[in-house]
Amino acid sequence: MKSDRLLSILLLLQTRGRVPAHELATRLEVSVRTIYRDVDALSASGVPVYTERGRHGGIALLPGYRTDVTGLTADESRALFILASQGAHTALGLDEALGSALRKVMAALPEPHRPAAELTSRRILVESSRWMGPPPREVDVSALQDAVFADRRLRIRYRHSGTDTPRTYTVDPYGLVSKAGVWYLVADRRAVPRLFRADRTHSVTVTDAPVERRPGVELADAWAVLKRQVEDRPGGIEVTARVHRSRYDLFLRMAGGSLIERPEDDAGEWITVRLGYGVLGATRMLLPFAGHLEVLEPPQVREELARCAAEITRLYAGTPAERR
Repeated sequence: MKSDRLLSILLLLQTRGRVPAHELATRLEVSVRTIYRDVDALSASGVPVYTERGRHGGIALLPGYRTDVTGLTADESRALFILASQGAHTALGLDEALGSALRKVMAALPEPHRPAAELTSRRILVESSRWMGPPPREVDVSALQDAVFADRRLRIRYRHSGTDTPRTYTVDPYGLVSKAGVWYLVADRRAVPRLFRADRTHSVTVTDAPVERRPGVELADAWAVLKRQVEDRPGGIEVTARVHRSRYDLFLRMAGGSLIERPEDDAGEWITVRLGYGVLGATRMLLPFAGHLEVLEPPQVREELARCAAEITRLYAGTPAERR
């Protein structure tokens, strides 16, 4: 812990120049007294660090004491600081490691690239979750993370959607994928790629048997196959609908993932769209738009939504006491 802290202090000083002791203490979550002891340790080890007292004082390195890593272009330096949502690093227990890595990278960047890289980290934020979607469940993926790095077969207890009883599977793992805040285990079961949601995995056991992956197949390859299976389900239903312009922006946020075609220029009060769904029941997601969306085709989708609307009408007819 102390060696990591000493390195962090050194890199912060290389990046920032003179830094007040209280600021270092706040960023590294230690006391100011600890910071001064660390400065003494750095000085004893030969690092030219010194302290200036006074209102504008602080801790600094002698001018010229820094090391640049050459070969990085300005765009490459900026790209390193455009990071995805912190959720993935939090789930993997890598938040502190991420902060430490960025400090090291910043200190190692060539001097001309540092301002642009720092500005990029403050001006660009990538958020992976969708609007209007449910918040992702809190999942401890540490056991899965350790298991996929073990290069051994896994025995998992897994609960499928719509069931209460988990089943046991022996799988050959490729790795973990985070999509829109949801973690998945990608693995082969009997040489067939399968997808397991981390929040439905009850237990993970690493066996003694070595993993048996298909030759030449990596995590990205297996994920691409599974992703196509989810997105290109056979027997899908194409829906033609019209959406009132007043609700069109909300419609795109909530149902935009199902769009097959959207109009390029439609100046009317109603906007016609084409949507794709894997099964008939999935079209019920259009019900929240009520009278602001009308399905035009196919007839079976109109019948399905009319039936659901009739069930809702019966449920809410009268008071709860009258229904009882």
